[in-house]
Amino acid sequence: MQYATLGNTDIQVSKICIGAMSFGEPGTMHAWTLDYPASAKVIDHALGSGINFFDTANVYSNGTSESYLGRALKAQQVPRDQVVLASKVYFNAGRLSKAAIQREIDGTLQRLGTDYLDLYIIHRFDYDTPIEETMSALNDLVVAGKVRAIGASAMYGYQFNAMQQVARDHGWAQFQTMENHYNLLYREDERELIPICQQMGVSLMPYSPLAAGHLSHVAWQVDTLRSQTDRVAMGKYDRTKDADEQIVKRVNALADKYGVSMAQIALAWQWAKGVTAPIVGSTKAKHLVDAVAALQVKLTPADVDYLEALYWPHPIVGALDHNPAAGTVLIDEKK
Repeated sequence: MQYATLGNTDIQVSKICIGAMSFGEPGTMHAWTLDYPASAKVIDHALGSGINFFDTANVYSNGTSESYLGRALKAQQVPRDQVVLASKVYFNAGRLSKAAIQREIDGTLQRLGTDYLDLYIIHRFDYDTPIEETMSALNDLVVAGKVRAIGASAMYGYQFNAMQQVARDHGWAQFQTMENHYNLLYREDERELIPICQQMGVSLMPYSPLAAGHLSHVAWQVDTLRSQTDRVAMGKYDRTKDADEQIVKRVNALADKYGVSMAQIALAWQWAKGVTAPIVGSTKAKHLVDAVAALQVKLTPADVDYLEALYWPHPIVGALDHNPAAGTVLIDEKK
């Protein structure tokens, strides 16, 4: 395993992050999530592979994702300082208000069975709560020792910059990571958000590095429960299918050239673009074997150009134009 530092912190993470949206009581959010025994098996395999970085959220499977992850780590007697735990807040009552953040962090810590989080991420930008209130509340968590570092997720570049500026102006904790939607089929953040992050030394930990599996097989639709029932993934990718299938073919061609899997090519591209740790969602141990092997794949500048040449601008998917209606839960793909 290879390791890197998150942002301007001393937090060392594996260059693969496990997306825990795959864990949780089936049917509470998705039909395809893993029950506890299956989740624990994947977590154990990840730890055995040297992966120490896990990302979850308070809303994943009604909190059971956090519970399963914490329970598995406790059962395997993993020392707390040997893992990096990240969770998120936003898709809850009160969004990113001070009261909501204070309430939700305590619930997350209880479900994970820990006294602190290594990384606490705001899941989206909150249009209804003043930035000062959100950043102050997050800083309070750092000062209190409940959180080591903070991060942000999918939003517009101007929003991220504004939040960072408020934190700088007040001497508060700044975001050290960005968990955004980024892969070979969706590269809109290259226009503004990613350059801003790179300028600030903020680490990229993108979700959906395999575009909900589309970058791991030639066929657009495969016969799996997730592929057949994942409405969120369909909404993200199906409308640009015709153009994106041509990129998928290039991933396959390059995989054939190097004698590796398509998933390894798609992940190798992430590291070639300066990503710190793509978030890999895994429902089987073999997915992790593939991801770890991808660390050995080194793409040339010509390979990167070949993979990127056919990309066309896409509609924005991830950042919100406004807060979703009450009761609506929008979640990320971790595959």
